[in-house]
Amino acid sequence: MTASEWPDLSGQVAIVTGATSGIGREVALGLARQRATTIVIGRGEGRAATTASEITAVTGNPNVEGLRVDDLALLSSTRELAAVLVESCPRVNILVNNAGAFFRRRELTSEGLERTLALNVLSPFLLTTLLTPRLISSAPARVVNVASAAHRTGKVDFSDLQASRNYRGFSVYGGSKLELIWLTREFARRLRGTGVTVNAVHPGFVRSGFGLNNGGGTAIGMKLLQLLFARSAARGADTVLYAAMATDLIGVSGEYLSDRKQIPGSEESRNATRAAQIFDACAGLTGLARPTP
Repeated sequence: MTASEWPDLSGQVAIVTGATSGIGREVALGLARQRATTIVIGRGEGRAATTASEITAVTGNPNVEGLRVDDLALLSSTRELAAVLVESCPRVNILVNNAGAFFRRRELTSEGLERTLALNVLSPFLLTTLLTPRLISSAPARVVNVASAAHRTGKVDFSDLQASRNYRGFSVYGGSKLELIWLTREFARRLRGTGVTVNAVHPGFVRSGFGLNNGGGTAIGMKLLQLLFARSAARGADTVLYAAMATDLIGVSGEYLSDRKQIPGSEESRNATRAAQIFDACAGLTGLARPTP
């Protein structure tokens, strides 16, 4: 399917987190090209607004808005973002949870949460949960979670979700992507029959800012690996856009996609008991009342 074959999204509202660079920017660009009202979520003074203006200039779509968020790893920032979106968006048809990162060393946010878990898992869980009523009222609607093949090597210790005892950066990152796929499947189960679908996507190894936040040898190594082996951000965004727009995915939910194909993912990622368990753990960590099954 070429870009010209994507459906016209006029009148629909699409939200993309982590949209000022890399995969997120390309996803926002693709949605804007199809005439969606596109909300670009990003950090940094003026970056979201600048990116939105650049996307408007490229696409001719005047309905692209930049929305700054201080730090999605903070639950308070995610809640503030959700409140702004509910107030300003009468519809939400597409939500792309793209923001995420790898942290070589263990860090705690100012709210006392391990940063990988907070940014890669709790924030998309909380944002999706808080926007669920708007998604349902706007149905048909889609949620797309940007996961990773790294989930196959990820390990999750439910007795230590914040990795306080044995932190290894890549293992914790992979575990966070496994948790995100579990959340995808559990959201899909809970939203069955509402007209809201939830799918996860592996975008591939992409030439982006991934890992560069760690600085030093880690950043140098990542740059070299990306130069040698990574695909472009536009190619990485392709399956994300497919999950967000493709007509042949109407009604498809709870799946894991790579290169526009539904694939099984790891055996552990299909564990329904673990999916329900991480959902309830996230509800507790974010301070939400336990959702009704």
